[in-house]
Amino acid sequence: MTVYPGKALREAFGETLVELGEQIPEIVVLDADISASLKTNTFAKRYPERHINCGVAEQNMMMNAAGLATTGLIPLACTYATFSSMRTCEQIRSFICYANLNVKIISTHGGIEVGWDGPTHQATEDVAMMRAIPNMTVVAPADAVATSALLRRVVAYAGPTYFRMGRNPVPVIYKPNQEFTIGKAIKLREGADVTLVAMGAMVSVGLDAVEKLAAENIQAGLLDMHTVKPLDGEALLAAARNTHAIVTLEDHNIIGGLGGAVAEFLAEHKPVPVVRVGVPDTFAESGAPHELFEKYGMSANHVVDAAHRVLK
Repeated sequence: MTVYPGKALREAFGETLVELGEQIPEIVVLDADISASLKTNTFAKRYPERHINCGVAEQNMMMNAAGLATTGLIPLACTYATFSSMRTCEQIRSFICYANLNVKIISTHGGIEVGWDGPTHQATEDVAMMRAIPNMTVVAPADAVATSALLRRVVAYAGPTYFRMGRNPVPVIYKPNQEFTIGKAIKLREGADVTLVAMGAMVSVGLDAVEKLAAENIQAGLLDMHTVKPLDGEALLAAARNTHAIVTLEDHNIIGGLGGAVAEFLAEHKPVPVVRVGVPDTFAESGAPHELFEKYGMSANHVVDAAHRVLK
């Protein structure tokens, strides 16, 4: 598979949002005074009557989004992942998901790849929190192409959705015509020995690890699990039957995120060895993203080591 030059997911989000705004007049965008960072500013200039700057009042923003959804509009409530998950958890749980309202929670700056902003802005718990809430769908695209395609699917999808993106450019791994379906993983590599199951920015790390493992005559498969909830159980069962060993990859705490979801599912349906690669149960620190990935065991070399462990 060809890997194209990198692009930030929020850039692709902002571009696609403008296109969707023209096609779907029901879309209303809310943000928390950070539209330039979120890339909602172009939409705001094009459709000022459909953009609401709620200020640094994220809880209020979620309540506004809930109210707008009751009128038949499609609100996209946008902010950093630390704020959209933790600061607003009660509003999301009790006023959006409990009522099963059609609110799209758009979150950027997920994971430690945020880098220098440090632990206060590194959301490593958000997926665990959101997937534990009934009625919530959780989506984490891997590149700019996936971001654009999955955003279109999310807007058309009925019900609350948490859409998670990182901050920095990541390699573009998909061709523009790639099809995406919510709840259906994409098989990027076939493997006979071990399967890597990745989400978000860690998909490109997984691709690097697959090549490194191939140099050792280890055939590794790779699944892009872009939808963490609902999880693609069929794809996981097929991987477990074919390779009998799984390594999960996520820029998130290994507790409760993709690794937890995969381990829970396989424990009930097809017990096989699972090793989780992600942020260990700790707060990270400020630093360059690649240095943080190295320090916290999330580089391609660490994925290779995890594959060795799971195959023992």
